[in-house]
Amino acid sequence: MTEPVDVKVAKSTPSGATAVAVTAHSDRLNRVPGLRKAALERAGFSGAVGTTATFDDGERATVVVGLGPSTTSGSARTDALRRGAAAFARAVGRHRRVAFEVPDPSAVDDLAAVARALTEGLVLGSYRFDDLRSAANVKPGLATATLVVGDDNAAVRSARDGVRAGAAVADAVCFARDLVNTPGGTLTAPELADRAAVRATAAGIGVEVLDLAAIAEAGLGGLIAVNRGSTIEPRLVTLTYEPDGADDDTPTVALVGKGITFDSGGLSLKPAASMMDMKCDMGGAAAVISAMCALPALGVGVRVVGITPMTDNMINGGAQRPGDVYTARNGTTVEVLNTDAEGRLVLGEALILASEREPDAIVDLATLTGACMVALGDRIAGLMSNDDDFRATVAEAAATAGERVWPLPLPEDYRPRLDSAVADIKNITSQTGGGTLTAGLFLRHFVGDGIPWAHLDIAGPAFLQEPDGEQPKGATGFGVRTLLALLEGWDAGGAGDSPDDDGDEDTDDA
Repeated sequence: MTEPVDVKVAKSTPSGATAVAVTAHSDRLNRVPGLRKAALERAGFSGAVGTTATFDDGERATVVVGLGPSTTSGSARTDALRRGAAAFARAVGRHRRVAFEVPDPSAVDDLAAVARALTEGLVLGSYRFDDLRSAANVKPGLATATLVVGDDNAAVRSARDGVRAGAAVADAVCFARDLVNTPGGTLTAPELADRAAVRATAAGIGVEVLDLAAIAEAGLGGLIAVNRGSTIEPRLVTLTYEPDGADDDTPTVALVGKGITFDSGGLSLKPAASMMDMKCDMGGAAAVISAMCALPALGVGVRVVGITPMTDNMINGGAQRPGDVYTARNGTTVEVLNTDAEGRLVLGEALILASEREPDAIVDLATLTGACMVALGDRIAGLMSNDDDFRATVAEAAATAGERVWPLPLPEDYRPRLDSAVADIKNITSQTGGGTLTAGLFLRHFVGDGIPWAHLDIAGPAFLQEPDGEQPKGATGFGVRTLLALLEGWDAGGAGDSPDDDGDEDTDDA
């Protein structure tokens, strides 16, 4: 993992900083200290969120960072600060020490929140994955960024609190990015489990790792079925976090993440072009593992369990065949008609395990369907739930975190499309369209009655082909910030209390 930029707080710009950021609003370009509006306009600077203009006098570069309209408020303003800081980090990538002048620190109601957003942006914007490059091709990057907040000691303390939280969140996102960026031939299921265990142990949370024998003993038929085509054993990792002072009244939230370390499609083989980025198919597990390991640093007050089934989806003489039937842990028999719709099989088992703990709510994340990308593109995740209130809570957490989600339905009249002629349920429908929705309906079948549950299909935003704001090309770590925002702001009454009971040729990661 490339060492992340170290963010500090100071009352004034350090003498060693070779670049400094100042901010500008698109409707107030005439209020940028030391720069005329005409100069900004000649540089083509509009002040839109995430735009930059650099003015270098040979000794220190001044980088003007756009924050959009001055009227922006709430989560949109926080997102503008995060994206602006990320744009600045990219603009000064050749510098080692830089500074960021916090806009109007004395007038900010919550300076800690501002510092947190800026810290997240600086760390995430400067992220690089250099683990597989030779030493000769690794260039020094940004090392230290200082937030300048003025002479008020209370402001300094508040900003430092925000920096600590922002650094914990950003470090978790970067860890998820590193996991997803690592090739599937390197990050096998046992290796992913080992990295998760090391990280979790260092963070001080509980770890349990099941190998193939233990998975079979637990009756996790979907995970075994997908693993049949592999020469590498599967794993199932359970991480547990207990907050200080937890008792019987402390709410419990379960997180579930899809951990397909590489997806060939199995016997329903993907085209070659569709396999190239399939190292990203464990993005849900990466997000859950990384978020879990950040909980102690953030002092989250809710009990959390993270369950991540791990295997690749490969081909050999023992691979499951279209038409095969397996039995899930809860006794459900599942007809597999497309082996490339494998993510839902392993998630089903994890949802059963999560439900057995009788949590107050469950959230699962998965790079599940290409159909979701058709509907929402590559920057917005699909959000489905069996509970309207809980869906709204998760959507609000995503907005707070600056990760875009969009609610999708779980239509009851689509559920019969998953009826099997030979088993209890089949893993795809033969009808065209709605593949994301029927995948969600399949997952819902394995959620315990009365438990609020939300499913995030992150197939698009988990892995990008070009940078977007604080998100780089490649792995983004999408979902980590949403999970942490949800858990930090948890309210036992906010998860909803009236979920529905129950439990495509569109395939996983098409």
